[in-house]
Amino acid sequence: MANDILRNDITPILDRVKSPADMRDMSNAELRALADELRAETVRTVSSTGGHLGASLGVVELTVGLHHTFDTPRDRLVWDVGHQAYPHKILTGRRDRIHTLRQGGGLSGFTRRAESVYDPFGAAHSSTSISAALGMAVGRDLDKRDNRVIAVIGDGSMSAGMAYEAMNNAGSMESRLIVILNDNDMSIAPPVGAMSAYLSRILSWRRFRSIRHMAKGVTNRLPRRLKELADRAEEYARGMLTGGTLFEELGFYYIGPIDGHNLDHLLPVLRNIRDSQEPGPVLLHVVTKKGHGYEPAEKSADKYHGVVKFDVVTGKQHKPAPKAQSYTGVFASALIKEAARDERIVAISAAMPEGTGLHKFAEKFPDRFFDVGIAEQHGVTFAAGLATEGFRPFAAIYSTFLQRAYDQVVHDVALQQLPVRFAIDRAGLVGADGATHAGSFDVAYLGCLPNFVIMAAADEAELVHMVATAAHIDDRPSAFRYPRGEGLGIALPDTGVPLEIGKGRIVREGTKIAILSLGTRLQEALLAADDLAARGLSTTVADARFAKPIDQAMIRRLAREHEVLITIEEGSVGGFAAQVFQFLATQGLLDNGLKIRPMVLPDVFLDHDKPELQYKWAGLTASHIVATALTALGRSDAVSATVNPIRA
Repeated sequence: MANDILRNDITPILDRVKSPADMRDMSNAELRALADELRAETVRTVSSTGGHLGASLGVVELTVGLHHTFDTPRDRLVWDVGHQAYPHKILTGRRDRIHTLRQGGGLSGFTRRAESVYDPFGAAHSSTSISAALGMAVGRDLDKRDNRVIAVIGDGSMSAGMAYEAMNNAGSMESRLIVILNDNDMSIAPPVGAMSAYLSRILSWRRFRSIRHMAKGVTNRLPRRLKELADRAEEYARGMLTGGTLFEELGFYYIGPIDGHNLDHLLPVLRNIRDSQEPGPVLLHVVTKKGHGYEPAEKSADKYHGVVKFDVVTGKQHKPAPKAQSYTGVFASALIKEAARDERIVAISAAMPEGTGLHKFAEKFPDRFFDVGIAEQHGVTFAAGLATEGFRPFAAIYSTFLQRAYDQVVHDVALQQLPVRFAIDRAGLVGADGATHAGSFDVAYLGCLPNFVIMAAADEAELVHMVATAAHIDDRPSAFRYPRGEGLGIALPDTGVPLEIGKGRIVREGTKIAILSLGTRLQEALLAADDLAARGLSTTVADARFAKPIDQAMIRRLAREHEVLITIEEGSVGGFAAQVFQFLATQGLLDNGLKIRPMVLPDVFLDHDKPELQYKWAGLTASHIVATALTALGRSDAVSATVNPIRA
């Protein structure tokens, strides 16, 4: 099957598609051929760019069917998460740029409003599609327009409460909304086949729905008890045939399940749904397979969810040999060691056991690992509940995903001073995933909460100690942050040693300039100190370790003994530097001419690129530190680092 993909480099039908309008008059046979060509194009593209392959291959036929059937972009098509939208991008006028996918200055790996009119809603986090689509449908109704609105959501995204909140709201309204449940793990539905396709075609038929709507009008005139009996009879009859009772209870007209790879089954149902004028929301349940049509992806345990560049024939990924262990791996190993000594330690993931490294913890301690699904809000409060019973929960959640549970962090954890430990992965800039996954705000949004301990690892050895520190904090919540990618390759301690809360460390002594670093910019700070020393400027370098509480004694000393104090962090304004400024101002340490310069991420959302280039764009490299110090001193040899303008 991989060889078929390689040979299919002639794409006569795909070459005719400059926009979805070019697909509208195609026959079913042409559409099937188009799907084959589109699948091959997707595989070839991702083999050279990397990205989310499996999910995109799973929706090729569905993507073709949707753009053939509906009048996009007039009809709004909202993809949940967006990592399955590569075929969509190819069909919507972006084929000539698809080779730039996830590359600097190129196409986003997710849907993005600024990129195309065919992306009516940007996404990269899950479970937002139904809410957004319902808002679009209501907006259409208020404007008295008649276009369709379609949301495509995966069964994994249906584990998030937000999806059900949206469905509950939609089910109580008369707005016409189409939700397509893409079940790519066979986790919800019974098997599909010809009978299911036939039933789905009948149930989606406009005349059938009109008759049903008329029957509803009749039953509404019956006495209450008879009406309830009639409604219940229909509900259970349809539930027995289709398995859609849950969605019917939420107010949706359920159709399916049908084979999402069989266009002969899929297209008649899509057309029936398109042509129906019945009010209210409809849910079409399609069953697909991640990686469909590309054998290496189909055989992969994770269905090639996220891949680097790979060989199309063999499917072998070109992963460079790691120079050092990843921060994620270091965290997982350190937590396993702590858990081996303390049976009260438990670990929680929100549908990211492998992404957070906790799959290793689960193998070692299966009874003490909990994957709550894409439900960060629940996961945080679940951890809080465990903490009340004397357990020591570690909730490992990406920085940007933790944003989804902020109220729970505030109300259920911080307010009650419960010792939940947050392992914040993907802190700082993250490369190809771009702004949607960049951990820019966690220090700011946690730092404003009373009695919260916040740590940031400068290297992987420090991370081991911070895991041990968090394990020993039993009187308040704590968090430690660490970046995506490899560490520095330094030796790791066999056992983590708890750090003194709120105490930093001096890494290099100097007299003129002080650089106070939080997190992994410490290496850039040391390089800057070398450059400054070569210019005759003695420089102190300190590792803050803690963003809260800050090391007041160390900061007081740095302020009093140096002419310039520079803070640097991998986070937004309002984070660590704000804590330092607050202390310096209230203690009068700014009154005697101290020149303080905060270096933070710029006040923009930085686009996807290689991490090292992102930090250059952000102005957080050694050369930027040097330029900041020289400018603060008014030195005649002050030169601006070679920087491009900030690119949003």
